[in-house]
Amino acid sequence: MPKYLLSVYGPAERNQFGDYPDKESMLQAFADTGAFNDKLVADGYFVFADGLEQATTATVVDGRGEQPVITDGPYLEAKEHLGGFWIIEAPDLDVALRLAAEGSKACRGKVEVRPFQTEESFKALLEP
Repeated sequence: MPKYLLSVYGPAERNQFGDYPDKESMLQAFADTGAFNDKLVADGYFVFADGLEQATTATVVDGRGEQPVITDGPYLEAKEHLGGFWIIEAPDLDVALRLAAEGSKACRGKVEVRPFQTEESFKALLEP
């Protein structure tokens, strides 16, 4: 079954409750997201999920040169950053999109759906 990355994006600037307006909203979103995760597990779609610390905690490592260059902060300077994700297995893109809509509602964030590269899709890149 194909795997999909469901990426949750939110503002780079966060308050003490993440990007939620208050503690109650944050706790409700966490509860709703937990229930969504439980549904993914029960329905056999769940592979892995987690939330990320703020983008300001990131470190970029560029090892392309003779010595690696390490830079504090996110790779991209943007108003929105990746805040969390799910990795799911779904029979097709339509199911992945439906699940992303449910996840978006639960976590109260925009969700990008992106398929993982398969051996077949990689081989297609190499063919003339």
